[in-house]
Amino acid sequence: MSEDLTPEALARQVPGREVRAYPALMSTNADARAWARAGGPAGGVVVADYQAAAQGRGGLPWEVRRGRDLAFTLLLRPRLEPDDEGWLFIAGAVALLDVLGGDASVEWPDRIEHEGRHVADVAGFAGLGAGGGVEWALVDVLLRDAPAPRGALLARVAEAVEAVQEPEAAALARFGERCTTLGRAVEAHIIPTWPDGVRIPGTASAVLADGSLVLAQDDGRRIAVRPQHLARLVPAQSSAAG
Repeated sequence: MSEDLTPEALARQVPGREVRAYPALMSTNADARAWARAGGPAGGVVVADYQAAAQGRGGLPWEVRRGRDLAFTLLLRPRLEPDDEGWLFIAGAVALLDVLGGDASVEWPDRIEHEGRHVADVAGFAGLGAGGGVEWALVDVLLRDAPAPRGALLARVAEAVEAVQEPEAAALARFGERCTTLGRAVEAHIIPTWPDGVRIPGTASAVLADGSLVLAQDDGRRIAVRPQHLARLVPAQSSAAG
């Protein structure tokens, strides 16, 4: 394991937070889900120097490079309604925008760019309890070429996510101000995808508190697409290319 992600280093850099650190895992998300179901604490973090099968939104593969990237899963126990699961994408993105600062921007719902580069991705997942309410939630973060010591950056991002883990107008406004998708003509491909799968074209006009992107249609209709239902978002003019 890289020196800056050892349990001893993380104990110094991430004080007051329960952290599970591994040299390698298949997925921090899978480990965190099991921990959450077993009663893991709010604010707990699972981090690994390398992940063999890390995934983001909709199962999209993430590459986590040992010693270079920072990839972790944050366990939350927020007051969320099941329909608000998509807010977790907003929370993760806003946290990264706040921490990175400068010209950092977000391409809805999960891609962060900074200084002309794709630097980070986020994903969110809510776990339902026996009564049907949200019992726990996970926010996955991947920061590419993260500067050492990565534990200090982990602490800042985790705190920033916790600060906006429940829907709030100010955080949504910050997301909208730095969302490069708004105003563009796009086409949303919905999960599951197949040759005749659902595709929704429109102009990206707003982001809602449940994380949805509102697509304005030529006929005046407005259709909301949730991030957890999105396979991919493409420019409208290139949609025929797949």
